[in-house]
Amino acid sequence: MQLKRVVVTGLGAITPLGNTVQDYWNNLVAGKPGAARITRFDPSKFKTQFACEVKGFNLEEYFDKKEGRKLDPFSQFGIAAADQAVRDAGLNADTIDKTRIGVIWGSGIGGLQTFQDECLGFAKGDGTPRFNPFFIPKMIADICSGHISIRFGFNGPNFTCVAACASSTNACIDAYNYIRLGKANAIVTGGSEAAICEAGIGGFNALHAMSTRNDTPELASRPYDKDRDGFVLGEGAGAIVLEELEHALARGAHIYAEVVGGGLSADAHHITAPHPEGLGAALVMRAALEDSNLAVDEIDYINTHGTSTPLGDTAELKAIEKIFGEQAFKMNISSTKSMTGHLLGAAGAIEAIATILAVKNDIVPPTINHFTDDPEIDPRFNLTFDKAQHREVRAAISNTFGFGGHNAAVVFRKYPS
Repeated sequence: MQLKRVVVTGLGAITPLGNTVQDYWNNLVAGKPGAARITRFDPSKFKTQFACEVKGFNLEEYFDKKEGRKLDPFSQFGIAAADQAVRDAGLNADTIDKTRIGVIWGSGIGGLQTFQDECLGFAKGDGTPRFNPFFIPKMIADICSGHISIRFGFNGPNFTCVAACASSTNACIDAYNYIRLGKANAIVTGGSEAAICEAGIGGFNALHAMSTRNDTPELASRPYDKDRDGFVLGEGAGAIVLEELEHALARGAHIYAEVVGGGLSADAHHITAPHPEGLGAALVMRAALEDSNLAVDEIDYINTHGTSTPLGDTAELKAIEKIFGEQAFKMNISSTKSMTGHLLGAAGAIEAIATILAVKNDIVPPTINHFTDDPEIDPRFNLTFDKAQHREVRAAISNTFGFGGHNAAVVFRKYPS
């Protein structure tokens, strides 16, 4: 069958760098760090006392108070981002076939804050089981996609991908495939996460996965730096409207970029550690390139997973060199997690938005907080340290990898091609 072409027509973002797409992008390009001491609870007894929190989010801009209380923060963030993206795309419920519009979302954990609070409440009580009637529907990871479909009346495909930190990139690829196979005209995709709570910080601390630079949190997320000591936890949501090209053109939609490929793979190596040679990362980039029918020298930028962990950063670069050869040293590479922190299941969504805007605007956002070269990293890589760089970005890849060895990569190309 003839596959449909798929384009990006709407974006929405609730992030540690801003609660609109424009604020998020402006702060990325400016190299602004999003990390600070945690304000949501007293972190003084934790090894890590800082995170990249969403700041100044106005719940009442999107919900009335009663409705908002029925939602975990991960759903609040996700619905708000989706609301922005649907409005940006101009999807008017009165003029579209809602049975052909779907929602495919991603979240690695779901309602962790709700789960923690309900269990603590029970533990502090007298043993009588008093739980909020919204406990389960607030907590389950799929609920955000359900809320988005209800909000807009979208009756098309509706589900949530759970693949740890690769969740929302998996969702984006699934949405792309449903549209190009002709099973939907448009899909709201992306992901949301809100794990900055005692359980989230404590759990990742127990894994020794996070940075402990409590004195200088704004400098803590430092991908590719010799002295990197772990990731910084972030939160928020990113939403992307993907649409079949002819459907978008027929209604005069604004087009940001074209989606041209996606790849999935598994490390099949370890539950939390990456394959040391980047085997799964290499496989997923090769699969994405093959799906896109692009040559390695047509990729100008890779937004890496780049978490600021000692093993992960070098493994991904080994994979890039393996797949791209000499082109690996001609393209730009950057990790926007140096500014946003790691949004877990929502990371792929906000990083896809950064990649789309890099393609659209011919600007590569930087990797900030570089102080000391890592002798294990080839100095020929252009890791876009400290300052954004202007260059033609014909096509770009966004990589995300998750606990369990889940790998996902999506390719965006400038439109018109």
